[in-house]
Amino acid sequence: MPDGKVTLAGTFLAFDFGHRRIGVAVGQTLTGSANPLAVISVADKPDWNAITETINEWKPAGLVVGLPLAADGGETDMSKDARRFGRRLEGRYGVPVFFQDERLSSIDAEARFIGARARGGMRRKEAALKDAMAAQVILENWLQSQDAGK
Repeated sequence: MPDGKVTLAGTFLAFDFGHRRIGVAVGQTLTGSANPLAVISVADKPDWNAITETINEWKPAGLVVGLPLAADGGETDMSKDARRFGRRLEGRYGVPVFFQDERLSSIDAEARFIGARARGGMRRKEAALKDAMAAQVILENWLQSQDAGK
């Protein structure tokens, strides 16, 4: 899996991996922006059919997986699971996978969700969309980190 700055351009999908749900977002290198896309369920394993449909629909140049590191930047059990998920994505779809530190993405996504609810844009029952919003934050942060190196 590639490290460092990326020379790929186009559409990217981001995944906020979890044991119950996986948030998905889509973004563009051209605009440096991302949008929440979907929440994919995880029972005993990810819904690979839903992931395949999403990848086939968007035909991304690359995939970004959020990496839930410990506060000190070290690996956690969850970050190891996210890395495993990323390796499976790359193996199944042949698309490069990149990892993005997501330590603050859940806080940012929660704030965005609360703001959207206050504006009447989301209801409490749409709380699962926070996972897609977290994927959006992960992708935006990754896109910004790529842009910073140019």
